[in-house]
Amino acid sequence: MSEPNTGPDAERRAERVADHEREIQDRIEAREARSFQVKDDEPPPQTGARAYPVPPLPRESLEKPGLESDLSLRPMWDAPYYRGSGKLEGFAALITGADSGIGRAVAVLFAREGADVAIAYLEEHEDAEVTKAAVEAEGRRAILLPGDVSDPAYAEAAVRQTLEAFGKLDVLVNNAAFQMHAAAIEDIDYDHFDRTLKTNLYGYFNMAKAAAPHLKAGGSIVNCGSVTGLEGSKELLDYSMTKGGVHAFTRSLAGSLIKRGVRVNAVAPGPVWTPLNPADKPDKTPEFGKDTPMGRPAQPEELAPAFVFLASPQTASYITGEILPVIGGY
Repeated sequence: MSEPNTGPDAERRAERVADHEREIQDRIEAREARSFQVKDDEPPPQTGARAYPVPPLPRESLEKPGLESDLSLRPMWDAPYYRGSGKLEGFAALITGADSGIGRAVAVLFAREGADVAIAYLEEHEDAEVTKAAVEAEGRRAILLPGDVSDPAYAEAAVRQTLEAFGKLDVLVNNAAFQMHAAAIEDIDYDHFDRTLKTNLYGYFNMAKAAAPHLKAGGSIVNCGSVTGLEGSKELLDYSMTKGGVHAFTRSLAGSLIKRGVRVNAVAPGPVWTPLNPADKPDKTPEFGKDTPMGRPAQPEELAPAFVFLASPQTASYITGEILPVIGGY
């Protein structure tokens, strides 16, 4: 057995190594101080095809469920630089929560890619009419389906009316959601808890159960999850719980339907400027999205291409059971 490498020579070598480590540290710190340090007053980066609003945003307050038309800062959903290429040509899609926000942006890009769209929503008729007009402006057909996704009878009726209008159903997008912040678990009463689960879990289950028998090979379901379902949120205990459930539901249903050639995936957005947040936490809207690496919330048109990607058999034919985070960086 060789002798351990100790003694004066080993100590001198250790000192040289430590000196070397400090030299490396000094060089890195000098470079950071000189050129790479991010200053607090630097504006958030603009990485899109057009500029997007950055905090501070207006202090907005909406009565639930929230009308997009009542916002002074309107969400950007029309994606003027996005060019369709037939990724959903001839498809029929049913999108819940499609009256505004992410749902509206998805409806518009689906139409731009060649799909007819059934617009499911709760009661926001004015917003839904705007979405319908936008889909029709893309040269596609649209129908309006007001109702509550937590009701299984509504889910069955929505699918039936989509089939009657378009003769088929190729894509279901589960997007409708209920969200309400609460500072502590004691503040969440059972009525509040029940509404969150009924909309965010029962609603997704009801719509998928009604749609699944009619989806053919090449069809898909795209669920809307959330970064809160990945990371949790101390003031959105019930909402985060449901979104974690959506992610598990996505993976489980993917395994159940793949033998039919039907794919199931989810998009997990970070903060997105939609009526959902001004109708929940109006005091937080000025700083909404500021804590992301991009320093701002997404606009709905920045989420919609992810739904197109996962829905299209041209782009995601080998993807099922995946959760795609679109959260503004890590």
